[in-house]
Amino acid sequence: MKKRLFTPGPTPIPESVMLAMAEPIIHHRNPEFVEILTSVNENLKYLFQTKNPVLTLTSSGTGAMEASVANLLSPGDKAIFVNLGKFGERWGQIMKAYGVEPVEVKIEWGTAPTAELILQTLKNNPTTKAVFLTHSETSTGVFTDIKSIAAAVHEKYDIAVVVDGITSVGAHEMRFDEWGLDVIVTGSQKGLMIPPGLAFAAVSERAQKMMETSKLPKYYFSFKKALKSHADNDTPYTPAITLVIGLEKGLRMIREETVEHVWQHHKMLSEAVRNGCKAIGLELFGSPASHAVTAVNVPQGVEYSKFNKILKQKYGITTAGGQDHLKGKIFRVSHLGYYDEVDIVGAVAALEWTLHDLNFKFEPGSGVTAVQKTFAEYAAKTADESTASRQGREKAEALK
Repeated sequence: MKKRLFTPGPTPIPESVMLAMAEPIIHHRNPEFVEILTSVNENLKYLFQTKNPVLTLTSSGTGAMEASVANLLSPGDKAIFVNLGKFGERWGQIMKAYGVEPVEVKIEWGTAPTAELILQTLKNNPTTKAVFLTHSETSTGVFTDIKSIAAAVHEKYDIAVVVDGITSVGAHEMRFDEWGLDVIVTGSQKGLMIPPGLAFAAVSERAQKMMETSKLPKYYFSFKKALKSHADNDTPYTPAITLVIGLEKGLRMIREETVEHVWQHHKMLSEAVRNGCKAIGLELFGSPASHAVTAVNVPQGVEYSKFNKILKQKYGITTAGGQDHLKGKIFRVSHLGYYDEVDIVGAVAALEWTLHDLNFKFEPGSGVTAVQKTFAEYAAKTADESTASRQGREKAEALK
């Protein structure tokens, strides 16, 4: 039985990336590694759609979250965060650990904040130094419209907008410069398709100015040190060399495909999973839906532990469960990173087989049919767009 991973991190790794990481280790201060890091730094800018530096840290994504707080703020500063799930909640926990005064915007898990809600909170807390958001809340499968929130905030306030993009970068449209974001972080084991161990932070000019007055302690996670080394395509401390080598390969794959196509691909996969689940008779959890992971309510009469055991041990599919009060109530299917249409068909088929084993009533094959129909509709749409684009080019050429 082939085991297949459908968790929102770690995600599957392309074979070419694994082969690149299997090459003999090299030294991180020699020209060969500098060349690799130079490519990585440029392609990270492309991925984040920014001209600003994107720092590479040797840590999980949470390390970059912590660094964002430590490098921008000072003790006693007030900062807003949105508790919309397990990972949005983490922003507040980091703030407390560093002596920052957190202003919690607590909303129902499975929902997303609006620009109006953030503006009202800012109005009630005019000394706020930064707003911390979560683009894709992994624990609930919910997407936040950070583009509109950042625009609304910066229209009225000269403060930083900091974003957890750990499961959104590479899956959702992300235009760091155009949207006026100040810091956005992600991790290597998500949309970048390599193992855990690296974190990334895009840093705006506003954020860099805030770093000059920040008085919170930092050493290993100092953005100043990282920026100084970044200018020379270097790192202040020993990086995870093998992971950086794999990252260089993964980023080139994204660039060759184009990031726009990668965003569209994730949108298609997410819609296919949701359509497949609904066709089986499952109820989705959370809205608006993330393109990285789909959260699904465990159906009434089905025990999650039995469902998970059959799915994993009998059919080789590993998904993620719910967290905190959602434990045992939802399961989460990832479509973030290195997945294609056949993977999604297989995952939904395994869901059908598992539910059939548990005597859940549905029309066999309905989920897989819905998935295939979704892909067919996208293929037809893409063909129409390609035809229209070709005809437009031909018409332009004829007019010359």
